[in-house]
Amino acid sequence: MTDLELIFSMLGEASTTEIVKTQNPKGFMQNKKAAKQGGAVAGNARRELESRTGKKIVSTDNYLPGAKKNKEFKKWNNRKIGE
Repeated sequence: MTDLELIFSMLGEASTTEIVKTQNPKGFMQNKKAAKQGGAVAGNARRELESRTGKKIVSTDNYLPGAKKNKEFKKWNNRKIGE
């Protein structure tokens, strides 16, 4: 994940949190609607930046460097359930 991917992901999460705080949804369907609205805020911002820069934000890059990436994956993949 690149810096911008992380930023837009965080924007979606923060937007969803603020929408939930103001709308106070009850139940799964209302919370799902709030989550979609929060995601739309981040999605719209991402598309706006892409249109202004002419570059795609989403990439296949991994944020961790190669050696550390493999070590972290093995550590995560070998953990016991419930850790």
